Amino acid sequence: MTKLKIEGMSCEHCVRAVSGALEKIPGVETVVEVNLDRGEAIVEGSAETSLLIAAIKEEGYKAEIVE
Repeated sequence: MTKLKIEGMSCEHCVRAVSGALEKIPGVETVVEVNLDRGEAIVEGSAETSLLIAAIKEEGYKAEIVE
């Protein structure tokens, strides 16, 4: 499981955009949650974290891994 901190989400449209971007990444089995209030996403699978972060950045948000 990978947890990402996401900055810049302000509405449900943002949540859907981030979820959709993450679902397209090879190795993502499930997008467990994208939480607007906490500004985070939780993803299950074997996807490379750099690809997850890049997909979120392409949507216009900042992302980093939460250790």
